[in-house]
Amino acid sequence: MIFKRAVAKLRAQDWTAISIELAIVVLGVFIGTWVANWNQQRQAQNQARQMLLQLPPELTQLEALSVAARRYYSVTDRYTNLALAGWRNDPRVSDNDFVIAAYQASQIYGFNNNGASWALVFGANDLRNIPDARARQALTRLMTFDYSTIGLGSVKTPYRDQVREVIPDSIQQQIRKSCGDVIADSRGTVILPPTCSIQIDPALAATTAADLRRHKELVPMLNQHRSSVSTFLTNLLLFDTQKKALADRISELDR
Repeated sequence: MIFKRAVAKLRAQDWTAISIELAIVVLGVFIGTWVANWNQQRQAQNQARQMLLQLPPELTQLEALSVAARRYYSVTDRYTNLALAGWRNDPRVSDNDFVIAAYQASQIYGFNNNGASWALVFGANDLRNIPDARARQALTRLMTFDYSTIGLGSVKTPYRDQVREVIPDSIQQQIRKSCGDVIADSRGTVILPPTCSIQIDPALAATTAADLRRHKELVPMLNQHRSSVSTFLTNLLLFDTQKKALADRISELDR
């Protein structure tokens, strides 16, 4: 009807009416487009917010892994102290315990997360659609965190490789079977037994302990390994701080 009226007015050369009709059409198209875009943006923001509110279980699992990692390295640190005492020929450390400690000190734990795993959940568009600036910033920091600093590669040091070349495989298998890593729960958290009471064949334990002491270069390697673990734990603390900031903000938004 609008176009029919416009044609009739054009024939009558009613330019004022034609202009008004055209302005109404243009305004209607503009308003319709704006409303559609606004509604689409609102839906995208609501979807992003709902995705954000579903993250707490994942963050809780990451917290459990962080706690497990700190406990794990508190155990390896005690083994490190025992191994260093063995290298000093401390009479309180038997050959049996020295060999076990030298091996257990080389055990490592790391995360397999990376920024790509977050991107599978939140793409760039989803991230931009998060309406809350603080939550968006916190999630961005987790997505761009350098996960290699808390991965296995960050603690896989020369000591780990070298000490396992010295200790016979039969002893390593015996330690792993009785005192190796244990998966603690369905979340995949791992624990290392704080003690290892296995008894290695005394002659083999004595020979292996003597071999370890002859490889004096393993002592500075173990010190460097301990330093790498310390750096890992510092980076893990930074990661935990950023993770907590996101978890706290999500909790505030969900109230």
